[in-house]
Amino acid sequence: MASDNRAATAVEPRNYDVGDLVEILCDHMMDEQRVNDWLQGVVVQADYKMVAVQFNQDVYLTDGWMVPDRVLWTRQDSDKIRPSKKRRAAKSKKSKETK
Repeated sequence: MASDNRAATAVEPRNYDVGDLVEILCDHMMDEQRVNDWLQGVVVQADYKMVAVQFNQDVYLTDGWMVPDRVLWTRQDSDKIRPSKKRRAAKSKKSKETK
């Protein structure tokens, strides 16, 4: 006879889902200076505990290393993440060279 070892548990609701615009308190460049301020990004992965947020610009770890894929992870219930108050930031346009 097969036994079912799964226990009934309450599932905590997620605060953020994939595609949500959020702001993360992190180190990044602003006006050619490194600052620790809120930066807008997009949730690219989420589960009931953690959230991965990707940014359009370079972000840095607290020990000074740049994050190569521009993705930072944080807990769903962290005080360093919040819903974005503004619409998606426009991408910076690079000048195209004409041939």
